[in-house]
Amino acid sequence: MRLRIDKDFISMFDERNGHYFRSGAIKDGAETKEDPFMSSFPELLDVGIMGHCAHGRSGLCVAAGVECYQDGLHADAPNMALEDFEEIVRQCQGNTYQIALGGCGDPEQHEHFGEILVACRVAGIVPNFTTSGLGLNSELAKLCRKYCGAVAVSWYRSSYTLRAIDLLLQAGVKTNIHYVVSNSTIEEAMARLKEHSFPVGINAIVFLLHKPVGLGSQAQVLKSNDPRVREFLDLACGGDHGYNACSVPGLISQSIDVNRDSVDTCEGARWSAYITPDMVMLPCSFDNQGRRWAVDLRSHSIQEAWDSPIFEDFRNHFRQSCPGCEHRLACMGGCPICREVVLCPEHAPE
Repeated sequence: MRLRIDKDFISMFDERNGHYFRSGAIKDGAETKEDPFMSSFPELLDVGIMGHCAHGRSGLCVAAGVECYQDGLHADAPNMALEDFEEIVRQCQGNTYQIALGGCGDPEQHEHFGEILVACRVAGIVPNFTTSGLGLNSELAKLCRKYCGAVAVSWYRSSYTLRAIDLLLQAGVKTNIHYVVSNSTIEEAMARLKEHSFPVGINAIVFLLHKPVGLGSQAQVLKSNDPRVREFLDLACGGDHGYNACSVPGLISQSIDVNRDSVDTCEGARWSAYITPDMVMLPCSFDNQGRRWAVDLRSHSIQEAWDSPIFEDFRNHFRQSCPGCEHRLACMGGCPICREVVLCPEHAPE
């Protein structure tokens, strides 16, 4: 169990099972019922170790019905250097609980994957990642069991998807499914939830909203007035299911069953950040194309990026959005990057 004492809250993380606890904001030496707004350093970092994707360039994602937000069809940058990753870990030691390995491609295909996992654990940081599963093998699965907290397999509707899930489960890895929900996949998601037809033995299904970033098209963006959205949210509110924070405005405004104490809105620049393969820090990986809120880590530390006016500008969206709304503190206006994915009937753009 790891403990962090921040300037106005206390948090704890159990690296054995992933359980996380955060106190209410502490004022005058006493805990309040108010949620703290942010951490003084990212507790979670999404690190893009992959600069290109052989599977993406072959059209794998598109064929699977997943429009890669990292634009894997065209990306051709080098993977993150091991030395750069080790420097990130050095700066994060003692502050960051988890690192999500990502970028444009399957992280386990990085040429220094094993060394990256070891570097995390030596620093007391738990590594996790998401994969298509195409190149996963039993040796890689054993590495995951030894070092990773959890591994997610993207739902690519293919034999290699099921094979990767089986390999991970057989190795004893806590295994999730990441399912991108879009105009063309929402009905399949509802059918599988009704029929309980996702693979047996997985830890959780995590539903991720499709976003019009990279290869992501506007045509696949769900609308808040789509009647399927409310039906899906009600079906998904129960069981071993999770959601990315982008879904929270929809869950709060449209689902009748959601426990509001169980959801947390966008963490970008408040609790988490993304680092690109070429060492640029962003509040969220969905800004990887436009890089509107970018700080170069070649000339700044992670702490300096976190404390920068650029990151503060991103946070101001959460501070200032939707004044007067009764749900404001719970969703803070939703995604600042892709406003069209905010599934709130009152505040989402048409």
